[in-house]
Amino acid sequence: MLQVLDLALEYEADTNRPLYTGKIIACIFFEPSTRTRLSFETAANRLGARVIGFSSLDATSVTKGESLKDTIKMVSNYSDMIVMRHPLDGAARYASEIAGCPVINAGDGANQHPTQTLLDMYSIRKTQGSLENLSITMVGDLKYGRTVHSLLQAMSHFKPRFRFVSCPELAIPQEYIDFLDSRNIPYTQHHELEGQMDDTDILYMTRIQQERFQDPMEYERVKNLMSLDVSMLKNTKSNLRILHPLPRVNEISTNVDDRPEAYYFEQARNGVYTRMGTITYLMNQL
Repeated sequence: MLQVLDLALEYEADTNRPLYTGKIIACIFFEPSTRTRLSFETAANRLGARVIGFSSLDATSVTKGESLKDTIKMVSNYSDMIVMRHPLDGAARYASEIAGCPVINAGDGANQHPTQTLLDMYSIRKTQGSLENLSITMVGDLKYGRTVHSLLQAMSHFKPRFRFVSCPELAIPQEYIDFLDSRNIPYTQHHELEGQMDDTDILYMTRIQQERFQDPMEYERVKNLMSLDVSMLKNTKSNLRILHPLPRVNEISTNVDDRPEAYYFEQARNGVYTRMGTITYLMNQL
């Protein structure tokens, strides 16, 4: 992870690096995406690679009944690397086992989002000067939020302290609590955001994800329970930074955007550099 972050730092200083002219990267997105897909395509182009792929199932043979296995086999015939987003947990790992080229997980269901975590880590290190000994408050959809799951595991290497804030229905899954317990990482759980930011270094906000809910009524009941307003930022630390994997709905008021604590748009820009680093790291293994 640190090697990718160091590569990202180099790319931020010098972004246009056509190192992989002649290489082809397939970006195949079985699920909607804006930032992840565009930042990966930007990263590939800045590295000199060509991009193929799709951003909608409607334009693929999946609509004709083609299996994921056959799709991956075909795409790996045409490319040197695959970037894949899929709605099923574990789909990227499965693809990596059958593809003839490296597969980057661009998000698999409610499971993981590792490249988002790399850009989150880059943003944290850039704003805090270190990844070590930080107080991190995670807010919102902690049950289905794959970005939370990935970041929690990655930051476990750096002596963090976690505070989880969610309604009971969207609490962090037990498997991640067990993970923290096994590593003696301190955490607390809360159901209200008010009063939970005084000693926080990183406030990690997340969207309540309508697409993860089987019951529309459950979504309507919880969608507005965790929201950040500028009035809540009194008495916070001067180094506090607010991150969000985006898209935002209504969990961060727009009156927060011009505050020095707000870092989510810069965070999204950092995705290009870290994804350039990820591509480079994997290309160098070929």
